[in-house]
Amino acid sequence: MNKVVATADEAVANVFDGATVMLGGFGLCGIPENLIAALVRKGVKGLHTISNNMGVDGFGMGLMLESGLIASHIGSYVGENKLLESMVIAGKLKMTLIPQGTLAERIRAGGAGIPAFYTPTGVGTVVAEGKEVREFDGRAYVLERALKADFALVKAWKGDRLGNLVYRKTARNFNPMMATAARMTIAEVEHLVDPGEIDPDSVMTPGIYVKRIVQGEKYQRRIERRTVRQRRA
Repeated sequence: MNKVVATADEAVANVFDGATVMLGGFGLCGIPENLIAALVRKGVKGLHTISNNMGVDGFGMGLMLESGLIASHIGSYVGENKLLESMVIAGKLKMTLIPQGTLAERIRAGGAGIPAFYTPTGVGTVVAEGKEVREFDGRAYVLERALKADFALVKAWKGDRLGNLVYRKTARNFNPMMATAARMTIAEVEHLVDPGEIDPDSVMTPGIYVKRIVQGEKYQRRIERRTVRQRRA
């Protein structure tokens, strides 16, 4: 089955107002840049987003925030987006912070059909407020619910027309698990190839999880925060 669509706009055509959307990547690495841009053009509103972070002002998910697309956000890191910080402080955006490992496991659990799990992370902190806490082998654990979404927008290095995906390096953070945890997974890839060109042993997300795939038009490959050493005199 050929799952290729011609443009990013066509790929996100049925994302609806109020949808829950997962967006892969880590920092600015491995984010679905073209699909994000298509959502901004579409102007869909009231989205409930799930991602590790919110990108930066003026790029990535920061563009969605600036365009008023997002009603609430679940993530683990917000330090590089000043607009997000100001909106949360002003009470204009509902924000839920989750420890990074717990966020990853809640998404993985959603894809694996596991409704909830216990973890020691967050016990005795605000993270555990209002949640069930049980003791196992003398240690306290907090119950965390799985996360699922209507749509997952992921970015891979290479994909074939059947939807089989291969990620590179840091882009493997969150993209593979999100691809399994949504009703519809939409993938953008840098390189689109024919079936058989990807070694089966190299496939990281099997095509059965992917409903649509599109080749990205361009990538900026931005750096979230550039840090360099000072030159010696």
